[in-house]
Amino acid sequence: MKQPPPLQLSSLFISLFLFSNITTSLTLTPTPSPTSSPSSSSSSSSSSTLDPKQVRALQSLNIPTSKDPCSQPSYNNATVCDAATPFRHLISLTLSNCPSYVALSFTALKSLSTLNTLHLLNCPVPPIRFPPELISSLRSFTAINSLRRVTGAWLSQLQNLTELTVTNVQVKATGPYVILAHMNKLQSLTISHANLTGYLPGHVHSNLTHIDFSDNHLKGNIPTSITILDTLQSLNLSSNSLSGEIPASISDLISLKFLSLASNSFSGSIPDSISAVSGLVHMDLSSNQLNGTIPKFISQMKNLKHLNLANNNLHGVLPFNQSFINKLEVFNVGGNSNLCYNHSVLSSKLKLGVSPCDKYGMPVSAPSKGSSADDNSDDDYSDGNEDDSKNTKKHHHGPNKFVLGVAITLSSIVFLIVLMIMCAKCCR
Repeated sequence: MKQPPPLQLSSLFISLFLFSNITTSLTLTPTPSPTSSPSSSSSSSSSSTLDPKQVRALQSLNIPTSKDPCSQPSYNNATVCDAATPFRHLISLTLSNCPSYVALSFTALKSLSTLNTLHLLNCPVPPIRFPPELISSLRSFTAINSLRRVTGAWLSQLQNLTELTVTNVQVKATGPYVILAHMNKLQSLTISHANLTGYLPGHVHSNLTHIDFSDNHLKGNIPTSITILDTLQSLNLSSNSLSGEIPASISDLISLKFLSLASNSFSGSIPDSISAVSGLVHMDLSSNQLNGTIPKFISQMKNLKHLNLANNNLHGVLPFNQSFINKLEVFNVGGNSNLCYNHSVLSSKLKLGVSPCDKYGMPVSAPSKGSSADDNSDDDYSDGNEDDSKNTKKHHHGPNKFVLGVAITLSSIVFLIVLMIMCAKCCR
């Protein structure tokens, strides 16, 4: 048999070598999942620095892994990794706009138990039980328009959180206390637009800096216990069914910068003690049943930028000058029918939404059609002089004709009597 030349032998060996590698590669490549292609799987296994178990967990959650998830910026900024070797691990994961077929699995979450932060944004996946390892490691959990519906007991399992945000998620609980009872490390709390019922908790942990229970169905008073939070910077209780008076002890919230109690049923006056919260930047007490006058101390709050006292039962004269109002970014006092302003202090061009005061400090009555209360403001502070001049003008049209006729007749009779008496004396 004729031997092939050396060149042909080398070509044959190279072909056999390449065929062998291709065969090996095909036998080691895992069956691709519906959410990943063969090329992405082989690429991720060869180039990723992430723990292979976590790579598979990401693939099950429809997160592409063709690019190393630990490289920055990651896909949609969804992942952040630690610096461990030889494999890195996820410490932050954001799932956003999840397709309908994506579901959280216990196995995947157990592989992701190194997470400190888990954010679900527009992910209507059903909630499942979290592995104990993940519960222990999580410090920040966010669910916005996600998870469909959760219970207070489900949220309460996340006991090591420092930050909890649940918005546009139905939360079934008898009150916030069920959720918060064992969250001793919590610093930032948001449960809003959640149909949460019950009362504000009588006991809260003192390290909270942010509380947002807006747009729920909470009722009752503000508990005095909330005023122990001397590190609290933001308190939003708007759009609930809270009632009673604003507690004077709110002055103990010395770090407060944002306060919104809008759209509730609070009554009584605005407590003077709020003046002690000197760092307040945002104060919204609108749409309640507050009465009394507006405290003068508000005009001395140098950091205030947003002031909304609209739609209450406040009365009296506005205690603000124009320079104070001009420095505000938001100012609204409309919807207080017994409130008025002194036009000698404030210009009608400010469009304050309230009437000017008359000389007695009362609002001018509703203006006639085609005119405004502000147009009549000069009359209100003229001490009635113009009204007197108008009355005087009415009498300058001359005496009444009947009275004039009677006067002439009487004068004629008197003249005739005098004339007759004189004639009688002359005849004697």
